[in-house]
Amino acid sequence: MGVDRKWLFTLFSAALLSLMVLLMSSFSAFSSPKAFPSLVQHGSRYPPAFAYFISGGHQDKDRILRLLLAVYHPRNRYLLHLGRDARDEERQALVAATRGVPAIRAFGNVDVVGKADYVTYLGSSNVAITLRAAAIMLKLDSGWNWFITLSALDYPLITQDDLSHVFSSVRRDLNFIDHTGDLGWKETDRFQPIVVDPGLYLARKSQIFHATEKRATPNAFKLFTGSPWVILSRPFLEFCIFGWDNLPRTLLMYFTNVKLSQEGYFHSVICNAPEFKNTTVNGDLRYIVWDNPPKMEPLFLNASLYDQMVESGAAFARQFHLNNPVLDMIDEKILHRGSHRATPGMWCTGRRSWWVDPCSQWGDVNIVKPGPQAKKLEGSVANLLDGWNSQTNQCQ
Repeated sequence: MGVDRKWLFTLFSAALLSLMVLLMSSFSAFSSPKAFPSLVQHGSRYPPAFAYFISGGHQDKDRILRLLLAVYHPRNRYLLHLGRDARDEERQALVAATRGVPAIRAFGNVDVVGKADYVTYLGSSNVAITLRAAAIMLKLDSGWNWFITLSALDYPLITQDDLSHVFSSVRRDLNFIDHTGDLGWKETDRFQPIVVDPGLYLARKSQIFHATEKRATPNAFKLFTGSPWVILSRPFLEFCIFGWDNLPRTLLMYFTNVKLSQEGYFHSVICNAPEFKNTTVNGDLRYIVWDNPPKMEPLFLNASLYDQMVESGAAFARQFHLNNPVLDMIDEKILHRGSHRATPGMWCTGRRSWWVDPCSQWGDVNIVKPGPQAKKLEGSVANLLDGWNSQTNQCQ
């Protein structure tokens, strides 16, 4: 009997020890990232990389963090901007939250703007923060190919592996920018009125105000308008920032006093620059639903539009209410992303389970594996490129 008890005690001890080792191993996999990050390679032989500028305001910290994790990939660069209407505590909390993600901590490819700016939606301060973001991105990282603007109200409809795969076959000097030279009612409503954006010079948030006089439509250059949401190439942004031609600065001076200048500045610069006007692909790859007749802002999206979003072939959609259930549907069915985790891709090598983040460990970050949504995005991009090749809707 004593021998049996001794044998049972030994067996129980061995089982308990094995369980403890297993739990410690799982905890280690969850909490400890790979000691050295995989080397990120750039160049024509590797998938393209993207510079994301994600902006928001007061109480948008959680939205921005969720969006960041949804579009995160170690090859990309990210700049997050919480406007000056957000409290410093929000900004610090956002920094702390990003540093809590193992991959972000290891690759160091996410930055938060510390000295934020006021942003007046109808004014030119929006263009100012975008140009500032582009300048920061150009200084911080020499490897990215395209600059993508997102707001806290946006969300992706594809994984970053999908996006990199599709854009691998796109010329890297092309710019995806929805535009038209047919100003219509905007000529008298947007371009001829003179507005002033106090966000550029006041230390408090304020609304734009109108001058009593109007001005004539310019004839030294042609005006263009379109979607404010753009995917711009690195060469074009270098032209805008470094400005070896005076055109970007001249137009910046003009658009300082234009209402909703983010809907015309880049469009007018690129279409008036001979070296870039033939690089415009007329589309923004966004899924947006407008009221009829259209109002200032698009409709908020919900689960009833999920199937249309999925089939749209768009890369991003907007706009969404905070934590709308349709975002959970996108996470689960398209991104396969767990709560508070980055969207997994080919780079993630950790075991997938409810307690282990597969992206807490990684392998070669220069390999991508597209999913089902890539085919839909590929179709949209192909259609846009057909239009670009025909040159029927470029800067017209």
